[in-house]
Amino acid sequence: MKKIVDVAAGVITRADGSFLLGQRAPGTFYPGYWEFPGGKVEPGETPAAALVRELDEELGIRAHTLYPWLMREHHYEHAHVRLHFFEVAAWSGEVNDHVHSALAWQCADALAVGPMLPANGPILKALCLPRRMGITHAGEIGVEAQLAALDAALAAGLRLVQVREPVLSAPARESFAAAVVRRAHAAGALVVVNGDVALAQCCGADGVHLPAHQLTALTQRPALPWVGASCHGRDELLRAAELGLDYALLGAVRPTPTHPGRSGLGWEGFARLAAALPMPVLALGGLGDADMAAARAAGAHGIAGIRGMWQLSASAPCRTPSCADGA
Repeated sequence: MKKIVDVAAGVITRADGSFLLGQRAPGTFYPGYWEFPGGKVEPGETPAAALVRELDEELGIRAHTLYPWLMREHHYEHAHVRLHFFEVAAWSGEVNDHVHSALAWQCADALAVGPMLPANGPILKALCLPRRMGITHAGEIGVEAQLAALDAALAAGLRLVQVREPVLSAPARESFAAAVVRRAHAAGALVVVNGDVALAQCCGADGVHLPAHQLTALTQRPALPWVGASCHGRDELLRAAELGLDYALLGAVRPTPTHPGRSGLGWEGFARLAAALPMPVLALGGLGDADMAAARAAGAHGIAGIRGMWQLSASAPCRTPSCADGA
């Protein structure tokens, strides 16, 4: 049995949304392949401390803020590697490479270098997942009001929408989902439909979002580009990971009107449940845009909301920057 080697890797980003990749040098395993900067965790080090040290040694930069993000395992010919990915949200210094053949600032949706190191490749799709998800409730506030709120949020930069309408009739839900998809796709946003693969396919949505009871009953991942699930505990999160889902929602962080009388996880509870998973986890439950920093510090990819995401306006942009914005 191969020994597990712990490695810390950093997703170093710039304001335009691009991230730094390094090309492995000759004389190393997988020479010429591209990877996220980082290195081996030494005995007595935490993965976070190892990454701070490695970024200083490899690139000459000082990491000030690290957000725990994903943990992925990969079996190479020479080792079983456990990669701890962090998002490097704040750093200082000039990037000067000391170990790679080349460096490149790249975007996940327009990668111009390759091949990627096998263990690093799946990270690219996770980086394409927007940081904020708006969950519809047209059955509560009315279809026209929800579509107006959607238009305003898309204009403010919302790029991920979940259609969740348990009280609308089937024809009304189908018509509403189609209207959401048209508006969202025109703005470059993704749409997932709650609990209904057939409706997602029929209306041209990008994927499906599974309630917890559907997740636990699944034997294989639905054949859609984006598949996520609602989770309330570690067992459900591990099941989502086992099925190869693209993301999970975890909550509720705070008590919400949707689940009256249920106490929230709090950020400490969220961090404990969401730690060391291979897919992004968004925090859910009584959250708004002001909670983003706390969410990411707890290991969340971002936040989701039924109400808070529809209070966005053009004066409070919410989207994740992309390379298409310039740089």
